[in-house]
Amino acid sequence: MGKRILLFIITNLLVIITITTVWSFIASVTDLNYLFQTGEPGLGIDLVALGVFSLLVGFIGSFTSLAMSRLIAKWMMKVKVLDPADSLTVQERELIEKVHRFSRAAGLTHMPQVGIYPSAEINAFATGPSKKRSLVAVSQGLLDQLDEEAVEGVIAHEVAHVSNGDMVTMTLLQGIVNTFAVFFSRIVAIVLSRLVREEFRFFVQFIAVIVFQILFSILGSLVVAAYSRHREFHADRGGGDLAGNDKMAHALRSLKAKVNRTNVKDQTDDSAVATMKISGKSNVMKLFSTHPDLDERIARLEQR
Repeated sequence: MGKRILLFIITNLLVIITITTVWSFIASVTDLNYLFQTGEPGLGIDLVALGVFSLLVGFIGSFTSLAMSRLIAKWMMKVKVLDPADSLTVQERELIEKVHRFSRAAGLTHMPQVGIYPSAEINAFATGPSKKRSLVAVSQGLLDQLDEEAVEGVIAHEVAHVSNGDMVTMTLLQGIVNTFAVFFSRIVAIVLSRLVREEFRFFVQFIAVIVFQILFSILGSLVVAAYSRHREFHADRGGGDLAGNDKMAHALRSLKAKVNRTNVKDQTDDSAVATMKISGKSNVMKLFSTHPDLDERIARLEQR
């Protein structure tokens, strides 16, 4: 899940910045900034108009990111989508069979697209704008380095993300975060612009909006990451229901073993560990992690 959340957040931020930039240029030409002015003493900002604007931009950004999520994931990760009608290897056909078997068990009426991306890392992700248009992709490294039961546990976990509708709920949360980021960045930008000479106001406000929007979005990502960690426990339970708690726990132990070997060899560039946020991190970095500690995930499964 780490990859899909990272791709989603990056895409979302780029969409928001693009919308903001275009709006700023249009507003400078047509003087649309009057929409946020009241002419009253004090700040003179129409908070209701600004709030509506922020809400629209925030949710347009998040839903645009959701709509593009599957396409962006395929492009950035170089995912090879497997078509059962093509000439496939035994490994590829078994992967499709596993994903479809767990999807049917989860009650999905439309089978997710299944893909493999070329990487030695041990990882997998699920993404897509809806349950009917989802993608489950695994790395070649996962298929090569994990045993059959661990692979099934990982796949069941990703199918559970699809079944739980995690991308849609994540989109709604991101829309709220975007709204606050757009709202407060514009208030700060308007205040700062009034501290300089009139000929510099547009430039100061334009730069301040982008800078503070990025800063507030980074702070908002703490909320998104916290929710992501919460959903990981749900996906673990869902994976346990689909594949069995033993296989799900075995998959997590296999990932933990990989982390331990990486730490021993001091392979700090291991992309699988970095992406899944499961290596040893400082307390600050853990706040940005999309995944909880593996030991805690394993312990919760064993308590079932």
